[in-house]
Amino acid sequence: MTISMYSASVPVFQRQLGALGKVIDKAAAYAAAKKIQDAALLQTRLFPDMLPLVRQVQIAADFAKSTPGRLTGSEFPKYDDGETTLAELKARIDKTLAYVATYTPAQFEGSEGREITIPIPNNPLTFKGEVFLLHFAMPNFYFHVTTAYDILRHCGVEIGKRDFIGGL
Repeated sequence: MTISMYSASVPVFQRQLGALGKVIDKAAAYAAAKKIQDAALLQTRLFPDMLPLVRQVQIAADFAKSTPGRLTGSEFPKYDDGETTLAELKARIDKTLAYVATYTPAQFEGSEGREITIPIPNNPLTFKGEVFLLHFAMPNFYFHVTTAYDILRHCGVEIGKRDFIGGL
């Protein structure tokens, strides 16, 4: 039995973004209880040359919405990266989950062979759909979700592996 491109992407994005949304909820409760301003958490980095929490979540959401769009040849929304609170970051996750839920398995038929070009300035990357999903999009998505989780854990938010994985 083979796994479909839909099954390898949309449900994975839904589950992991859902878990990230719950982690953001825990971060908001933690910030309120400890009287920590949202901006302090949003701008936290694991190391000076890494992106802060807010960008980690924004990029994870961007991969979750752009990957199905690229695989199916569909237009996908562009979001303003202006979140300044944990509630706004959670709203971005919720908006992304609602968008990703609009895709159907039929839209992904043949996407494994679709040519996909990522418009990186001065060095566009071109992949076949399956390679794009498995070796570029998903690793990038998981990197940013994991880094967001790690930043919040480092800040003292009481989260664990079950929070990262989400409901089983």
